[in-house]
Amino acid sequence: MDQPFKNEPLWVPTGDDNLRSESPTSRTDRRHSSSASTSTGTTGDSSDTSNGRGRRSRPSVASASSQLPTVREKNQQRALSLNSVNKPPSLAKLGSDETVVSSKKVLTNFSKVATRNVEKEEARRQKLDRYNQENNGQREVYNRLKRWADAKEKGIKERLLSWVVPSYRQPPLPHIEELKSLARHYYTPRSELRCHVCDFGEGRAEHKMVDLGQLEEYWQTKPAWVDVRWIHAPLGIGLTHSSVEDIFLHDGPTGREFEAAARSGWPYMETEVLNFRHRDNSQEMRDVYLLLHKKEALLQDLNESTWKADQNASLHSDVDWRADHMALDPNYWTMVASDMPWQLSEGLAMGTGGSPKGGFREINRHIDKQILSSHPFYKDALLVRNPFRTFHRSDGFLLTLSPMAGINYLDKHFSRYLAEPIDAIFDNDDASAVGHVYQAFAEQGTSTWHRRTVEWFLVYLISEVGVTPHSLRQGHNAPAMETAYSSVIQDLKRRRYDTWQPNKTVQLVREYLSGIDELTTIRVNFTKKVEFFTVMQQDVKKHEADDTRMRKAPDNPDGESSIERVSWALKMVEEQLNVFDRLLLDLKQSMDALFQLRSIEQNELAIVSDSQNKAIMVFTVVTVIFLPLSFFTSYYGMNLSGIVNTVKTEGYFWKVCGSATLLIVLFTALSAFRHQLRRVMRSRMMKRPSLMV
Repeated sequence: MDQPFKNEPLWVPTGDDNLRSESPTSRTDRRHSSSASTSTGTTGDSSDTSNGRGRRSRPSVASASSQLPTVREKNQQRALSLNSVNKPPSLAKLGSDETVVSSKKVLTNFSKVATRNVEKEEARRQKLDRYNQENNGQREVYNRLKRWADAKEKGIKERLLSWVVPSYRQPPLPHIEELKSLARHYYTPRSELRCHVCDFGEGRAEHKMVDLGQLEEYWQTKPAWVDVRWIHAPLGIGLTHSSVEDIFLHDGPTGREFEAAARSGWPYMETEVLNFRHRDNSQEMRDVYLLLHKKEALLQDLNESTWKADQNASLHSDVDWRADHMALDPNYWTMVASDMPWQLSEGLAMGTGGSPKGGFREINRHIDKQILSSHPFYKDALLVRNPFRTFHRSDGFLLTLSPMAGINYLDKHFSRYLAEPIDAIFDNDDASAVGHVYQAFAEQGTSTWHRRTVEWFLVYLISEVGVTPHSLRQGHNAPAMETAYSSVIQDLKRRRYDTWQPNKTVQLVREYLSGIDELTTIRVNFTKKVEFFTVMQQDVKKHEADDTRMRKAPDNPDGESSIERVSWALKMVEEQLNVFDRLLLDLKQSMDALFQLRSIEQNELAIVSDSQNKAIMVFTVVTVIFLPLSFFTSYYGMNLSGIVNTVKTEGYFWKVCGSATLLIVLFTALSAFRHQLRRVMRSRMMKRPSLMV
């Protein structure tokens, strides 16, 4: 695997960059090119005290909310304004210390945002080394388990060879303790599941990691300086998910209602997030689950580890009650099954009606073969889907639940990010949208927010996550998903004109069908998102109207409002939907053309075959007539003494031989046409009035 970090040169603006910044179109189009500028430090972070990996920080989606000018920058801005006070307004060229953020000109210092934080880089490198070392050890156990499982499916030939050739013999099953460790590695026990607690206050932000077994105390109270506490738990839809959300909402006052966007009868908002996982990791998760979840020898210890670290007041008992109510067995495997990402072919995860059973589905061992992986950039990637749900309270608490642990942002280091352990994705704000949202406000806290409320942050978060995956944040330095699909479709269209071959043509049709299935699922996903952001737009407009009527002024008038944020997200998903609509239509028309072309080829082959059949028919007729005659002539003309000296007459001879000949021919004909005769008899029986009951 590539090294997680390389010594990259500091980014220095050039004349071309200034010219690009001067473009009036870019002033409006780039306002949402990223969700926020990457901050250089994390105030009060319990695990990491600073940020920065030597990257250029991209402009913010959040109006001016990603970066407020420092005192020195304000002085520079004031000096610039004094120098230009007598000049007429114009679209002036931006200097090296300016950038466009959400159509507002905000001073930033490139030397500041490009500063590398060596300590944080080293800490993350060490964390990745620990994760990779553990992964390598567990992957060795997994490979032995897989060889054992594959050997059990061998045929008779391999089993016979196993007596002679040692390589064909059944490998041993890994030790029971190794299997327990393997299960816990790929599926963390619920009480030990690592959750993120992010606090945001004026000019300050803190982040800490806590176990799910301690999570209840973190949504009871928060420090006085905290405006919003965001808790993110990587839970899929299931028993634990249902209990956590219910206890969270019960322990605090109800939040401001999103009447149109929230689900009817359920106080939460939900979207479905597309993200990328490594194909090998997805295959390993499925193999471990399917090969181990029925082994009784593992279950007792795994069940004990589920709640071993639980210190919550009511989570365990609530899960047990909910399992009894839903007629489910709350064992280890039932609790962790929702961690597995949904494939595109596994139905829609969104719209389950709030039931804990909505996260369960039949799990196949083998993952789908996606045509997107035929593109070189996505060769190791698997496009998966995960639900993302939000729950908020009026006392400033926000709870988000989603097992999403894949790549949201497409970057030139995409293959490197795919190979990173999923536990480390949150720390990589170049890959994770959830991690990036925290980093966007890690330095300034709520100082840049339009309104310092949980509702504003909720809208910001769900709109940032909901429009992914995309390559906007890194300045389109990687092929977008729709671009890759377009390239793959063009290759399929080119292969239509290859010479017809039985196996290759069938494989080509399968790729067409696979592509249609993928694009259809993606299109449905974006259609639901368009509907979601459309109704959310109604809610935020109502909220703004209510605030205006109540004379609640925004905390930061220059910050991006919720209306602007949702409008941007809606425009993004509408554009993506339009692109995939065109791609799906193009692929369907291309497959229709393929069938028409193959039909014409088959007609031409049929014409040639018909002329050949006519020539063969002559020989067939001659053969049918004279072959039996020659056979019987030679057979009955045999000079046998028994026939010559018989006392029977010649008539008796022909009676016996003629009857035998007729029976042989009749039996042969019935055998040859037995299937057709059976169909005729069945159809006649079905037409009888007595059988039409």
